[in-house]
Amino acid sequence: MSDNHNHIEPQINESEIIKVRHEKLDNLINEGMNPFLQTKYKITAYSNEITDKFESLEGQEVSIAGRLMSKRVMGKASFGHIQDTKGQIQIYVKRDLLGEDEYRHFKKMDIGDIAGVKGIVFRTQKGEISVEATEVILLSKSLLPLPEKYHGLKDQDLRYRQRYLDLIVNPEVKDVFVLRSRIIKEIRNFMDEKGFLEVETPVLSNHSTNAAARPFRTHHNTLDLDMFLRVELELMLKRLIIGGFDRVYEIGRIFRNEGMSTRHNPEFTMIEMYQAYTDLEGMMNLAEDMIVHIADKVIGKREITYQDETINLNSPFARLSMIDAVKQYTGVDFESFEQDDEKARAAAKELGVHVENNAVWGNVLNEVFEEKVEENLLQPTFIYNYPIEVSPLAKRIQGREHLTERFEIFVTRRELGNAFTELNDPIDQRQRFEKQAIAKHGDEDYTIDEDFVTAMEYGMPPTGGMGIGLDRLIMLFTDAPSIRDVLLFPTMKPKE
Repeated sequence: MSDNHNHIEPQINESEIIKVRHEKLDNLINEGMNPFLQTKYKITAYSNEITDKFESLEGQEVSIAGRLMSKRVMGKASFGHIQDTKGQIQIYVKRDLLGEDEYRHFKKMDIGDIAGVKGIVFRTQKGEISVEATEVILLSKSLLPLPEKYHGLKDQDLRYRQRYLDLIVNPEVKDVFVLRSRIIKEIRNFMDEKGFLEVETPVLSNHSTNAAARPFRTHHNTLDLDMFLRVELELMLKRLIIGGFDRVYEIGRIFRNEGMSTRHNPEFTMIEMYQAYTDLEGMMNLAEDMIVHIADKVIGKREITYQDETINLNSPFARLSMIDAVKQYTGVDFESFEQDDEKARAAAKELGVHVENNAVWGNVLNEVFEEKVEENLLQPTFIYNYPIEVSPLAKRIQGREHLTERFEIFVTRRELGNAFTELNDPIDQRQRFEKQAIAKHGDEDYTIDEDFVTAMEYGMPPTGGMGIGLDRLIMLFTDAPSIRDVLLFPTMKPKE
């Protein structure tokens, strides 16, 4: 049991608390002790180091710094907790050891103030490892009280809007973002070991060439030119493959001016990778190896829990064609009426899946898959051979030109990644772009990237390419129910 309890401010309204804190600051300034003039403080130990290495640090002097999270004043002696970047540790403050003036200043400190504490490491009679203070210095004044009387921030919307408060009062949240950083670092290690070169490509583009995603538009004043925030990394990275880099990848921010949900944020992080002289199967192996590598190196196990369901990340992952997946989960064999649009629409109607009256076989197959199959894909599963209608940048399957060499990987019933045997025929590519342009007639944001087609005309080697949504991958490994839980500052609608 702790030797202290969270200090509770008097039952006065917040405006009064703020007024008192400002008055305290004014008094400090008048005494020549403006805390905002402090510039640095030498830290010799962190909270977790003191507790983990207590045997060697007992009786030694340490200097710690952090936020005062609790305070209990008991006449000539007081207890408090300092929260630093590694955790919390108790401090024991005595008037006789600190001195009359310093002890008086400590008693006037507020919960949330930033303090530097120097003292001796010891264990209290109740067994709590603590620092007996010989010095307490106010390093920064907290002018606003922490929320909900410091017992925690529960309002989810407020936690997303004011992540700094969330991190202060729910320090375990920090663990998610530490793990996020470790995962991304390990992905880089994995890609580097596979011989890939990390590159950076422009965020701003003159074009918005993408089959589905709606872009954010901006304007370059000097050039008097409308530009777009990128919706993918693909076309720039493929240019590098054409230019002679055999293996490239980029971890970058993507922007899509679309809806928001527990799985979608207008800006998100992706890794895209392209490898010359490989194909769809090479990308499958790469994706599987990467996910297993993260499980081994970062999590330390291949069986994890996501939202109370067990996920098995052992190789090999399941692999199903889209046609076979639909057949397995609905009983309908789209191969038996391949490219028969009317029979496909009738099959969808029979399954209760709404499709447009003019929907073609490929679009219907994809709709049935999304509505009837995805909900079953809890364990890691590769779904491959997508219809050409929903795969404008993938290479066609020889002999079955209405299907493409494309896969998506699904885990926990959601798509994590998308990969192709890349289209490298510039004539076919131009025709697909032009078909998109017709489909998007009236969309002033859509333009054909002529330079990309030109680059392809110089010759692009057979290539495998893949994109993986890192936010969703991190959701999986941190057991996060919403993408906002793994974004430090998710997009939020302004408060009215």
